[in-house]
Amino acid sequence: MTTASAKTTPSQTSVPAQEGAATSLAERVASVARVAEEHLEATDRDAVFPEQALAQMRRTGLLGLLVPAEHGGCSGTLTDLVDAGMALGRVDMSVGMIFAMHCQQSEAIVRYAASPLREELLAQLSAGDLYLASVTTEPGKGGHLFRSYAPLQESDDTLMVDRVAPIVTGGAAADGFLITMRSPHATADHHVSLVYAHRHQLRIEGTGEWCPMGMRASHSLPLTLTGSIPAHQVIGEHGAFHQIAQSVFGPLAHIGWSAVWLGTAAGALSRVLRLLRDPAGRKRFNLSSELLMTRLSRVRQRLDTVHALLRRTEALVASGADLSGASSQLLLNSLKITASEECYRAVDELVDAVGLRHGYLRDSPTRLEKSLRDLRSAALNYSNDRLHLADGQLCLLDPNVRFV
Repeated sequence: MTTASAKTTPSQTSVPAQEGAATSLAERVASVARVAEEHLEATDRDAVFPEQALAQMRRTGLLGLLVPAEHGGCSGTLTDLVDAGMALGRVDMSVGMIFAMHCQQSEAIVRYAASPLREELLAQLSAGDLYLASVTTEPGKGGHLFRSYAPLQESDDTLMVDRVAPIVTGGAAADGFLITMRSPHATADHHVSLVYAHRHQLRIEGTGEWCPMGMRASHSLPLTLTGSIPAHQVIGEHGAFHQIAQSVFGPLAHIGWSAVWLGTAAGALSRVLRLLRDPAGRKRFNLSSELLMTRLSRVRQRLDTVHALLRRTEALVASGADLSGASSQLLLNSLKITASEECYRAVDELVDAVGLRHGYLRDSPTRLEKSLRDLRSAALNYSNDRLHLADGQLCLLDPNVRFV
């Protein structure tokens, strides 16, 4: 067992968000994308966390995208999160997913953390001093988000954390963690609490290596976290994590992930189209080929379908509607399943469209090989099989087949 690698302290890299106040959100996102592009080859090859892109997120204030302006943040909307996720996904799916998952965690703090913890964390998010990692995976429970076996011990005004997680995206670089654990005095495994822990409050040990097929820069190591935190660092009420999951974790995960996946597939299509339109490319490809045109049409159709479903789901969640109903849950799950499958299929079809040289080899400017590897993880990221099982049960609760 080895100690997880040290990270750069926030004070060494962060610049107050106010310094970038005159810079538009799109420009901030574009600057992060440029940095990610510069280091893309190395982070993918070496399977290392994109520290340079994170540093740029700190400098631009993007880590505080969803933090209200009165706390120094960007007061970003769900549409802003979707647009940013798509833009970053076009360059590097790992960077996009890292950002989307951080925003999911920060929104939980915005909505559910109590004073004084809320004010402390929101200020740090706005200043770029707090990159958040999520600790929800656990041995023996599969992907059951609403269940935890690791007990949260309570002693006076202290909570004891002893948690093993097989996957923690960006855990070695995180400044703080949102951790799910079985609540103190719980009588069932689904009585789960969400707690926040500063990095300095924990002993963090890496328990394995990260050598995946795709999503290599996400650096999702298995970690063991132990330590003690003040009792006020619980997010929401003890045992009520299901409320946070239903209103924040689930919706923002499915929307944020889907935006990044769509961006990755759209970036792949864009690079292929530029190759085909290039004068040199027109010599290598038969642009009068009906098969090629049909394949391009199908790819675009897949992406337009995902985009329409993404924007519809975004509008539902942004409306503040109750998301607990069967129709709403079916839509959220359908977005995740459809985006993960169709974006992968679109890139796979592009591989066939341009052939071995530009579809399969790693040195092609289309980067289809990397996009395909990365997108293969999408269906596994909270398994589509598990969502289909839940959706089948939800269908039985909606015999009139109502749409939202």
